[in-house]
Amino acid sequence: MAVLIAFPVFAILVILQGGMISAMPLLRGTADVVLLTIVAWALQERARAIWPWSLIGGSMVGLVSGLPMGALLGAYLLVTLIALILRRRVWKAPALAMLAVTLLGTLVTHGVSWLARWLSGTLIPIAQVFNLITLPSLLLNLLLAMPVYVMVRDLANWLYPEEIEV
Repeated sequence: MAVLIAFPVFAILVILQGGMISAMPLLRGTADVVLLTIVAWALQERARAIWPWSLIGGSMVGLVSGLPMGALLGAYLLVTLIALILRRRVWKAPALAMLAVTLLGTLVTHGVSWLARWLSGTLIPIAQVFNLITLPSLLLNLLLAMPVYVMVRDLANWLYPEEIEV
């Protein structure tokens, strides 16, 4: 059931990200709520279907993105792996893990995005990309990380209720 819930969740998030969030940039950077949702889901202890959520979210963003389909999908899968590794290491402080993976995930997705554009022949100076797009996006992602984490935690608690022993 959790995998089926991912389809409408990511459909809404992709529409929100493409319509509203991209219309409110900071310099040239925007928040990535799909990335934040994937990270938050991967950090949930009760969540079982982590990789399918990453595949669904990455595929939906890849469909509407101007980048090659595999670029963002691969970046989101790599960020999911980082989140799962950090979930094991920093299991007592999920908020700290959320912020750390958000930081690393933003850098990974922007790095992969820049690399895909570079390989396709679009030459953008890396210093400009970092200063005008990556740093503002990182700030926005860090600001939205905790609210997204709380909402995803509530969704995970709803989908995977805690078993009560009698």
